[in-house]
Amino acid sequence: MIVPEYFSRFRLRVRACAHALAFAVIAPPLFAEAPAQEDWSIHAQATYVYQSKDAFPARYSGPNSLRPEHERSYTFSTTLYLGVRPWSGGELYIDPEAVQGLALSRVTGLGGFTNGEIQKAAGPNLTAYRARAFLRQTFELGGEREQVEADANQLAGSVSANRFVLTLGNIATTDLFGSLTYAGDPRTQFLNWSFLTYGAYDYAADLRGYTWGIAGEYYRGDWTLRAGRFLQPRQSNGRRLNQHFLESYGDQIEVERKHELDGQPGKLQVLLYRNVASMAKFSEALALAQATGTTPDITAVRRSQSKLGVGLGAEQALADDVGLFARASMHDGRTETFAFTEIDRSISAGAVIRGDRWHRAADTFSVGLVQNGISKPHRDYLAAGGTTFFLGDGALSYRPERIVEAYYSVGVVKGVSVTLDYQHIANPGYNADRGPVNVGSLRLHAEF
Repeated sequence: MIVPEYFSRFRLRVRACAHALAFAVIAPPLFAEAPAQEDWSIHAQATYVYQSKDAFPARYSGPNSLRPEHERSYTFSTTLYLGVRPWSGGELYIDPEAVQGLALSRVTGLGGFTNGEIQKAAGPNLTAYRARAFLRQTFELGGEREQVEADANQLAGSVSANRFVLTLGNIATTDLFGSLTYAGDPRTQFLNWSFLTYGAYDYAADLRGYTWGIAGEYYRGDWTLRAGRFLQPRQSNGRRLNQHFLESYGDQIEVERKHELDGQPGKLQVLLYRNVASMAKFSEALALAQATGTTPDITAVRRSQSKLGVGLGAEQALADDVGLFARASMHDGRTETFAFTEIDRSISAGAVIRGDRWHRAADTFSVGLVQNGISKPHRDYLAAGGTTFFLGDGALSYRPERIVEAYYSVGVVKGVSVTLDYQHIANPGYNADRGPVNVGSLRLHAEF
């Protein structure tokens, strides 16, 4: 019997991930336990995600719609995290990465897409590239010593509580900004893009989510102040970055305060950002279409302009094995999405429970809720038949996009997990004439 090409690739990906899982089981004994002060480190990860989307009702579909028939998708990624301490206070990291995958509906038709790994995948052929290459320099400013644990892109050691940290090079903006403990890593936590960071945080990045830039972090007791500037892509969600650092960029500033509530840790964050790039205003695209009797097209009205946005984040541990998180964000809604996903305002919340309570300490159960929305100019543009990078049903009966995601992660051995994930999406692409959609996922993850 001839096996279809899709399932042949699926078999190969499962085999590759099985090899990675086996390596993760074997590798830890080969490496001595990390010393208190590391001068170099090697970490690695491999993640395979398989998704299946049920068929769903749709009164109509457009050029950038989520397809209503049953679909399957997969992603595979593997990363090396190489770090060295060239001098006191300095850390240098390089992360080679390889990815491949097939997306649901060409990554169109949703505000909150279903797999945070798919943005890196470029097709069914394994593609290698450099994900990160950056320098981190820490300037000690006194105070008590704090231990830094060994991790990917983090050398074990100690730092003073008061310090200034400078990061320069090729990173992901979300490595530093908008980070919460319980939601932010699609390789081990929630898969939906709405949970990766603030939903309406149109952060500077290339198509894979990486960029070049500079950021500073000032730590003072329980307070942290961060600020950074990063390169924008040359065009919306493009692969190549615009090298004109003074003409096209994303600026952000974030204030964070840590606290304790009944002896359990928590933190609050406020993020402000401003993007400058050649972007289109929805109202200008609509005005041009009305004047010319054509379908509105944002590509015809792009010019250099700015976009402002804000995000609020919070997390709180209720016990050693239970934590809550929440985020709210919005931007002006007048300009097109440029580097992240098609969300103008978003609110999300969730709970994470570790399996200690049922004697499975390496397991995790989590559930999260999201409501995403778009502005009136954005709605009017889509209702008139306009398309964007992610959306375009040809018409629009607007309703907020609502997402429920739940997952259970089983810890197989140290560093190896298998996760079952379920997502229910109402009003996909903000359209009440389509959906709801159900997506099931299986994730295999290994790291050391």
